[in-house]
Amino acid sequence: MKAKHLRATAGCVALLLVSGCRSVPDEGGGGAPIVIGTANVLTHLDPAGAYDSGSWALYSNVYQSLLTFEPGAPAPRPDAAEKCGFTDSGLLTYRCLLRDGLEFSNGKRVTGTAVKHSFDRILRINDPLGPGPLLANLESVEAHGSVVTFHLKTADATWPSKIATGAGSIVDPSVYPSDELRTVREVTGSGPYVISSRSEDRIDLEPNPRYQGAVPGGGGAPIRIRYYQEAQEVEAAWRAGTVDVAYRGLPSATLAKLDENSPDLRLSIGQSTEAHYLAVNLRRKGNPLADVAARRAVAALVDRGHLAGTVYGRTVTPLYSLIPQGITGHSTAFFDAYPEADPRYARRLLASAGIPTPARFTLGHQSGTAALEAKELERQLEALGVFEVTLVEEPDWPTYQKRYARGEFDAFLTGWSPDFPDPETFTQPLVGPDNVLNNGFSSPEISTAIRKTQQQTDRALTMDQFRVIQRAVATSVPLVPLWQKKDYVVTRPDVGGGQYLADGTGICRLWELSRL
Repeated sequence: MKAKHLRATAGCVALLLVSGCRSVPDEGGGGAPIVIGTANVLTHLDPAGAYDSGSWALYSNVYQSLLTFEPGAPAPRPDAAEKCGFTDSGLLTYRCLLRDGLEFSNGKRVTGTAVKHSFDRILRINDPLGPGPLLANLESVEAHGSVVTFHLKTADATWPSKIATGAGSIVDPSVYPSDELRTVREVTGSGPYVISSRSEDRIDLEPNPRYQGAVPGGGGAPIRIRYYQEAQEVEAAWRAGTVDVAYRGLPSATLAKLDENSPDLRLSIGQSTEAHYLAVNLRRKGNPLADVAARRAVAALVDRGHLAGTVYGRTVTPLYSLIPQGITGHSTAFFDAYPEADPRYARRLLASAGIPTPARFTLGHQSGTAALEAKELERQLEALGVFEVTLVEEPDWPTYQKRYARGEFDAFLTGWSPDFPDPETFTQPLVGPDNVLNNGFSSPEISTAIRKTQQQTDRALTMDQFRVIQRAVATSVPLVPLWQKKDYVVTRPDVGGGQYLADGTGICRLWELSRL
């Protein structure tokens, strides 16, 4: 959300990138920062208050977790910890020993007590937009000196991966309250970067001289992140030469026209496992989609290929299951269960359930490309009068999150990027008990299967259960998978390391960026 809720990519106008432009940061000289332009907005500086990819991209750099992921690695390695491991065969107790001499950016020591405080406050505050669901299996935390022990409610082989995410960010107890979010617009962490200055739409990062951890040599080059509300603004900044890196912001139509062989830019294209869904709110009174037959009708009406081609210019790939391609255990459960774009089949489903047509519901979405996607889905779902869709647009990402968490839409468009490289990151948070969609969905079958997958340290032995989960999701349809995207990072020719900003591990490695 990161792993996490994703702001729908905004923007729709295809403008050709102007080649040969140079970045002109505010400061001159050899210490000029590398400037990143992104539409992946930051929603909160406190790790207890955000579970979205824009916020977690920053957390990866200013906070430190006990563990972290190396690029492309399937399992985490120590960062703030010297070593970690389960102490029992039942996978219920996990213990970590902190490195010696760790300090927060304010000079205070990083202790086991600080680690316990960091986890306890996430669960105590339980912010509706926070990462609490990722830590739902945590029973309690003990701290004795430099030793931290996690006691889990049920066996969980993925616990090491979960504490390597933004949910595991360690904060200073003296400035982060135990029962409420920090309101001061500052960060006190122990990560490889510190915030040197900030404004509403800009954050400046400098290497943290106190940092000790997994990043060799500490932080990298100075970084400036500029946040934009719309993809057109990111593109305009690129064309004007005011950013060195365009990350998660350029319009799909523009990305489709980029030439990776151009000498005027560096283009990194990675196989992303970021997935997008049409989620259904089962809590809303009067919602016809509360009937599973109506949800199945939606699944049978969606034309994913048309969405990918006409709205996104083939920069995304149709997705037919909860778990995307590239993640072990991926299946094609929705492709196997439903026809593609078949309004007659959908009408028969509603008729057999006694649901009059057109069945009316609201669909929440954001602006820009998300609005184009919603409009296309409206056209598809209203074929032969099966549904009547009322589109509800909310441009502001934090407000949009709050609105669907409150249940204001019958259905809504949302995205999800992995917290860590394991199929678990798409199951428990999205369709498990108390899921982050806040859509009122629960399934004993799915919950049982999730618990079984968590009991296996050999992840290859979980595939059958993950396929059970995906088939059950296709049957009960709490969400409809739409598409998954590729990761595009565009940099100036003299900037290297863009490929490390997103590699599927959920870590945004700003310290890998450098001037060539």
